[in-house]
Amino acid sequence: MKKSLYWILAIIITLSAAYYQRKTGPTYPKSIEITVNGTAYSVKLVRSIEIGSGTAVKLGIKDTTISAAIFYKRFKTDDQYTPVQFRYEKRPVDSFIMNKIFGIYNEEGWFATLPEQPPAGKLQYWFEINDRSGRSEYLENNPIVIRYKGAVPPGILTPHILFMFAAMLLSTLTGLMALGRNRSYRKYGIMTWILLLAGGMVLGPMVQYNAFGEYWTGVPLGWDLTDNKTLIAVIFWTIAVGMNLKRERRGYTILAAIVLLLIYSIPHSMFGSELDYSSGEVVQGIILSPFMYH
Repeated sequence: MKKSLYWILAIIITLSAAYYQRKTGPTYPKSIEITVNGTAYSVKLVRSIEIGSGTAVKLGIKDTTISAAIFYKRFKTDDQYTPVQFRYEKRPVDSFIMNKIFGIYNEEGWFATLPEQPPAGKLQYWFEINDRSGRSEYLENNPIVIRYKGAVPPGILTPHILFMFAAMLLSTLTGLMALGRNRSYRKYGIMTWILLLAGGMVLGPMVQYNAFGEYWTGVPLGWDLTDNKTLIAVIFWTIAVGMNLKRERRGYTILAAIVLLLIYSIPHSMFGSELDYSSGEVVQGIILSPFMYH
């Protein structure tokens, strides 16, 4: 097989895995369909907020005749829900891409600002809307969970993302080449390993510290799935590279590539860092079943 075909297949597989991971992650905005005054809306509800960004919960509904309220409390606590009224506003969009490429400078809708939490702190919320048909509750039995995170400097976050994406791409390419008996796989395997070390084990903890106040919450210090996924990938690729240094052992490389692909298929931030409000410590948590904590 020509090398160009290996690259094309690797790019398709990598982009597909990245898209799936992004769309299924528990911090990606939650989309729900609602009907207000006979008009259907697709509403995206925020599940991750950067501390200091001023991000609010938004209902993208242009109907100004309604009223709406949000009810929130700290996640995994016995707090009572606190109501906050939504306000219809026009807010500036602070994004170079949205401003310069799409020409979007403002957004309109109903906004509710919730109290910011410490890094890794979480709030759960549901909301209600009053329109001509009466009062409707949304997600009361399955509330949305927001995780708060600190700002990560672009000089750390950007190379981290680029290195991890490049590692995934080269890992897939290397696995395909090993499967097709292309001897270049050993060279690309070493490049994959270096990118994983730099992006995952050096820049990754720096991202974690800036976002949640801890450098590492995986094994042996905790069970943070994101950290542990990185650790598993590095271990498998270290073995694969080591076993192929003196002679070709394609099976190890194929296995490492499969493991990394499976790891990238796990939704990002699943079982991620979470603030324990009772102890004040950042621990590993889960935000898949918020309905368990009413």
